[in-house]
Amino acid sequence: MKKIVIIAALVCGAWQQADAQYVSKVWVPDQKDGTYINPIIHADYSDPDVCAAGDDFYMTASSFGCAPGLPILHSKDLVNWRLANYALKEIEPTGFFNAPQHGKGVWAPSIRYHNGEFFIYWGDPDWGIFMVKTKDPLGEWEKPVLVKAGKGMIDPTPLWDEDGKVYLVHAWAGSRAAFNSVITVCEMNAGGTKVISEPVLVFDGNDGVNHTIEGPKFYKRNGYYYILAPAGGVVTGWQLALRSRNVYGPYESKIVMTQGDTDINGPHQGGWVETCTGESWFINFQDKAMYGRVLHLNPMKWENDWPVIGEDKDGDGCGEPVKRYKKPDVGRTYPIETPIESDEFNTRQLGLQWEWHANYQDTFGFTSDLGYIRIYGHILSKDFVNFWEVPNLLLQKFPAEEFTVTAKLKVSAKADGQQSGLIVMGWDYGYLGVVKEGDKFILNQVVCKDAEQRSPETVTRLAELPVSRRFGAGLYPNYERDIYLQVKVTGGGICYFSYSLDGRKYTSAGVPFTARQGKWIGAKVGLFSTAPYGKERGWVDADWFRINK
Repeated sequence: MKKIVIIAALVCGAWQQADAQYVSKVWVPDQKDGTYINPIIHADYSDPDVCAAGDDFYMTASSFGCAPGLPILHSKDLVNWRLANYALKEIEPTGFFNAPQHGKGVWAPSIRYHNGEFFIYWGDPDWGIFMVKTKDPLGEWEKPVLVKAGKGMIDPTPLWDEDGKVYLVHAWAGSRAAFNSVITVCEMNAGGTKVISEPVLVFDGNDGVNHTIEGPKFYKRNGYYYILAPAGGVVTGWQLALRSRNVYGPYESKIVMTQGDTDINGPHQGGWVETCTGESWFINFQDKAMYGRVLHLNPMKWENDWPVIGEDKDGDGCGEPVKRYKKPDVGRTYPIETPIESDEFNTRQLGLQWEWHANYQDTFGFTSDLGYIRIYGHILSKDFVNFWEVPNLLLQKFPAEEFTVTAKLKVSAKADGQQSGLIVMGWDYGYLGVVKEGDKFILNQVVCKDAEQRSPETVTRLAELPVSRRFGAGLYPNYERDIYLQVKVTGGGICYFSYSLDGRKYTSAGVPFTARQGKWIGAKVGLFSTAPYGKERGWVDADWFRINK
């Protein structure tokens, strides 16, 4: 918490903070010499898509059941990105997503700029295809529209044709439709708000070659309709290009990017965009297990009306991902910037780096101008097993392969069993929890393996902590404990926890824990507070949350 007592300094400081570019201390792709390194964002922005509007670039990505949803990232040069907004304040339908719905929700969106408006389409495999739009991507987005109800429809992308017709391409999820590896096209009304035709099969990946084709992106160039889509699976697949003179096919196919001789597996789905200077570029993701699906920027060129993505070293028309490359030519140079990570919690606006485990409810907690964020204890269910069911986890993405998180917390509790702490969340999770026990606090390390399978937690008692303050009369006085909690993440996602009572000397806490990805998302790190069933809520006030080397 930064205490500023001079009003003029407070106003000026707030303006400067809003205007300044955030630069990560753990991952910066811009090399300051006209080149960049991949990943351009070493964080879990799964299934990215990108569009251009003038000299601005906007990108979105899957958010599944996390809220807010549909992150909006902005860039001027395709290398330096800022997390600028969210298109969804909450996930639809809201009642369903008020509880954690792992792996459900917002799948593989597309973003397009058309006639002065920005459109995002996404598939929810359980509810159908949705669309949301705005004239200002950094402002308010309209209420989502259900374009087509149904199950199994995923990865939609619209195409506005020259004759005024509007088409929609999408894939199918085998987990809901009981079939996959096919691409279909249908027609929408002129407003792009409703499907008005039956789907037409345009490509069948059940050919023994292009299995698991998904994530199609729809384009038109030089009289050809193009569908760019990955096939072969998230971890081991390739980029496929389909083209036809007719929107409904038949489509020719060609593999245009593979892993090649690199150590960049995949490469999986993404989107094509052009700069104001006429260059073509492709943003796609690489699956990196616990780190999630990180973003790569690859050069793209056209040969004989086929795209070639990445570096084509042998001239066969199929590229491979680049590790370091010349930055895009966008006519000028822009300042270095990265998505925000650390948070001093000094404003009423929750930092954009944060997402909740489910749609936000007022009972989760509050931001403030008091220099901290308060998270109230979620009252656990009577049959509580593990944190897979807890909605008020305040989490953010892993920002690099190696980094250290330190959080300054004030834990407040009245009833035994109330606890708060620092968590690394995924299918497996681990945390340091400060829990009230009688007239003292206990520091525990807790680990859970296979949380989705309702596996129980393993609790290791580490230390007894004296109470910092005790106040209030009556049956339930309030107990407080100031504490600094830390986790250092090293290569391979190995997490080393520690704690401090004074913010200077840190003591190792427990055993190393290996992070694991969640359901379609990477591991996340953040804060929590819980209360036992039948008890009132305690809370935690987080003063700051800092990410460093």
